[in-house]
Amino acid sequence: MNRRISILVAVGILGGSLALAGCSTANDEAGTPSQSEDAQGGHGGHDGMEHPADGGPVPEGMKEATDPEYPVGTEVTLTADHMEGMNGASATIVGAYDTYTYAIDYTPVDGGDPVTDHKWVVQEELDGAGDARLDDGTEVTVTADHMEGMDGATATIASSTEETVYVVDYEADGMKMTNHKWVVDSEIQPAS
Repeated sequence: MNRRISILVAVGILGGSLALAGCSTANDEAGTPSQSEDAQGGHGGHDGMEHPADGGPVPEGMKEATDPEYPVGTEVTLTADHMEGMNGASATIVGAYDTYTYAIDYTPVDGGDPVTDHKWVVQEELDGAGDARLDDGTEVTVTADHMEGMDGATATIASSTEETVYVVDYEADGMKMTNHKWVVDSEIQPAS
């Protein structure tokens, strides 16, 4: 009987240990955040939301900038703070476009916390936006999927700009971001 109880206790301890190991955080052994945690938060107030490491292609119909301040291939320094580690990061311009660019307020379709002043979405990422610049306060439907819960969300235009908008590759805090959308002229400076 004592042997049976000892075996049951040992099995219970082993099972509990395995269950706890499966519930561990996404930190590595050194206690630093994993890449998926690095991609979260800091992007226009959306803490806890996933931002993919590869932003993918630009929307159809984007018009390439004819004379951008920073042509494709230019090495620059970012001054934007959309994501943790972005401000001061070295980056390479991989796309430059002429369009209207918007900061928006929205509530994610998956029920996450409201997001304010998300920078940026472009005219081509707003359902039925047409060609004219939208006024601040205009309600729109977002077709961008930069963040989890963004695609299909109803948003309000917080502000807009006509600055050239860029797609960049950069590295911050050991995580490489490719095709990051979007940064505008005023959020970039020449590489030092």
